[in-house]
Amino acid sequence: METILLAGLTLQAWLVIATVIAVFGLMLFTNLPADFVFLGSMAFLLLTGALPEAEVLSCFSSSTVVLIGALFVVVSGLVHTGFLQWIIKYCLGSPRSFGGAIARLMIPVAALSSFLNNTTVVALFTKVVKMWSKKLGISPSRLLIPLSYASGMGGVCTLIGTPPNLIISGFYTNETGIPLNIFTPTLVGLLCLAVGVLSLIAMKRLLPDRRSPEDILESNTASYTVELMVPSMSDLVGKTLRESGLDSVDGGHIVEIIRLDREIISPVAPDEFIFGGDRLIFAGEVDKILKLREKYQLVNATHHVFSFDEVDAAHRKLQMANVRFDSSLLGKRMADTDFEERNNLVLVAIARQGEVVGGSPREAVLEAGDTLLLECSSKFNLGKECSRELTGLETDLLPVSSKKTMLASFILLAMVLLSSLGVMTLLQASFLAAAAMIVCRCTSLTQARDSIDWRLLMIFAGSVCLGDAIQSTGIAEMISENILDLCGSNPYLTISIICLVAVFVTEFTSNTATAAIFVPITFQAAQTLGVNPLSFCIALMMAVSSGYASPIGSPTHMLIYGPGGYRFSDFFRVGLPMDFIMLAASLLFSFLLFPL
Repeated sequence: METILLAGLTLQAWLVIATVIAVFGLMLFTNLPADFVFLGSMAFLLLTGALPEAEVLSCFSSSTVVLIGALFVVVSGLVHTGFLQWIIKYCLGSPRSFGGAIARLMIPVAALSSFLNNTTVVALFTKVVKMWSKKLGISPSRLLIPLSYASGMGGVCTLIGTPPNLIISGFYTNETGIPLNIFTPTLVGLLCLAVGVLSLIAMKRLLPDRRSPEDILESNTASYTVELMVPSMSDLVGKTLRESGLDSVDGGHIVEIIRLDREIISPVAPDEFIFGGDRLIFAGEVDKILKLREKYQLVNATHHVFSFDEVDAAHRKLQMANVRFDSSLLGKRMADTDFEERNNLVLVAIARQGEVVGGSPREAVLEAGDTLLLECSSKFNLGKECSRELTGLETDLLPVSSKKTMLASFILLAMVLLSSLGVMTLLQASFLAAAAMIVCRCTSLTQARDSIDWRLLMIFAGSVCLGDAIQSTGIAEMISENILDLCGSNPYLTISIICLVAVFVTEFTSNTATAAIFVPITFQAAQTLGVNPLSFCIALMMAVSSGYASPIGSPTHMLIYGPGGYRFSDFFRVGLPMDFIMLAASLLFSFLLFPL
């Protein structure tokens, strides 16, 4: 195992390199869940002996991983006391211009993202932005990209704002023994935020003007649904759907049956009986479904009742959701899965890039970001089962603010002050804040437990493990030496190349993984040059959170991709210049505020 191989690296080092390549490849070219990919990488390093057992297992108890778990509980208290709704209510108003709307949106979102989970902030603001844009007469697509960008720009302003900051700061502390303050990157982050907001306002013409999938699906349900009545003397009366052949029709499928007594049957089982006066509602290709009139002697309904305005909220609702970028439904037809049956819902229509997908929705091959219109019971919600496949457009996560809103705000403020003033470590302060949220009933035990994203914690643990492996096997030293051979002894050029590559990599994979892989290389390069490693680490924090040019560069980009009706090129057109602008700003301010 100690034999020196190619380029002076041991077998363990080459196993680590193979693991890193496999992780990036699997995340980029497959739909495997990221937590399974990282767990698999840890298992491979353990089984091959590339990393000692004690080091692999210690990653699960890393202070970074434990800290993130505690912060989930703190965020749960803020969400369930209406803290975010309170911020939204008093920060958004009626700006006089589109540029003013961008600034009015980005600043509070960035401020919240400095302390809260970016995905939570964007998920809650997405619905608000859609309502706000209608009020302002602006397409939601022109504001949702600034929303997502703002969450990333704000996240880098504190150590707890985004996971990469915690991973980089944790590595720095382990190597130097110097703990970083929660506000160490704040000034650089704020200056970069100012540059980002001004840049988006200056480039506002590049922001796409797309029609939202919601508007498309809501505006005319008659374009993708057909309502046919069963005459009382029809031969269909008394037969089941299967016996009549209506359980499988050309060009679509049956969504629901409305009886004469207003009883609604949905989903409709093949053995459901047909009665005289039934209203049969089909979804799919209207022209083909209308041929059922002649074949079965049905008649057109005189009034189209299947619409968002006339939905019977007491019994059913129409729910919209987007297909996740890592969903197992990607590349499949709904007809080939048991998703509808398992979740007791019916697929009604699919919207993609500003258009309703033609033909039977169950026969359409699903793509990332597709907006699905689902009919389900009034009590249905996108719980854990569905959330692995879909992200909801409608959410009930905006509780009314109450007396506990200020209490939750005080607990968050106390956590920040205790850690920033050095009274206790950030980990200790976060545990105290999490306990206070539960004791003060800002969040229940059930809500606190459910708020912890165990899949995300697994990703963090795997990222820490990869970072440790790159450092301990000598890979970081080798790569940094090669970079220095290319750049000479110029530290500015060295960190610029490292950050440029980091930005490129984070456009296509997890910024958490990118941070874990690049931080040992960055730190080693700084040590070899004999310069301040903190300057390099701060610049890297900004770089790995600057993936603006692709929708897969950040989880928040994926969250708004479907609701905005975007195309992949929309992000590239706006994000590519933003990548270079923010990279230049982050390097400049890092060098000025943390001299080499």
